[in-house]
Amino acid sequence: MHYTVSAELIETFSVFVAPDVEDEKIDLIRAALVIARTEYPNLDIEVYAARMEQLARRVAALVPHPYPQRALAALNRVLFEEMNLRGNREDYYDPRNSFLNDVLDRGLGIPITLSIIYMEVAKRVGLSLSGVGMPGHFLLKHHGDGQETLIDCFNRGDILSRQDCQSRLDEIYSGEMTLRPEFLHPISRRQILTRMLNNLKTVYLSTRNFRKALPIADLILVIYPRSPEDVKQRALLRYSMGLHGLAAEDLDEYLKMSPNASDAEDIRQMALSIRRMLALMN
Repeated sequence: MHYTVSAELIETFSVFVAPDVEDEKIDLIRAALVIARTEYPNLDIEVYAARMEQLARRVAALVPHPYPQRALAALNRVLFEEMNLRGNREDYYDPRNSFLNDVLDRGLGIPITLSIIYMEVAKRVGLSLSGVGMPGHFLLKHHGDGQETLIDCFNRGDILSRQDCQSRLDEIYSGEMTLRPEFLHPISRRQILTRMLNNLKTVYLSTRNFRKALPIADLILVIYPRSPEDVKQRALLRYSMGLHGLAAEDLDEYLKMSPNASDAEDIRQMALSIRRMLALMN
């Protein structure tokens, strides 16, 4: 598969998310910082990874043993009180809310980036949390003693009941969406990174910034190279950027993956017209 971004970025990201890496072994912090390199090519990943270790040491100093309730209180104190990490309500769609280095430097993020920091600091002090991909609002979950605790990092570590989750959905979807049990199921580390990338791509597409959306589409395909929908999306981005040959390649790839897709005929026609146009140009 041909990527549009630098081979070095693809290679670095692959180290963390390649299919042969076990999901629970994925280093979320470093993988998320590689995503930030789409914006900051010279970002020193290790400097920020070291900051995470430092935060974990501050939490560990408050709770020598990771009793869940006390560990959560210590995490909230270090991350939300001392560091003043908070949800960016004023400018929710600022791309910087998706870059972990910016979140650590500015103290502002969206639910998923704040949750990644919280979850990974918790992991380093022996408390296991999982990501929960509720539509429109990412949460964390702790399972212990047969009880589940849902944590909202966008709202300074609030503990949510299922009713609270329904209220959050009502706010986001104007009462059009009902909470379903699967909304609160834990998701994999690959799914967390994909959701983070999709958020960022949506932000760029909303301002028609195709140049910045394209590297993000590339990184999604490093995680899920066999995703027809993502191959098609990248084809359209490449086409918008005037990369016609690469767009045609992606369209062919999509048809190979989904020969019976409902839009297969349209895609075949689009690929054909791109090839005719390229032939006329040569």
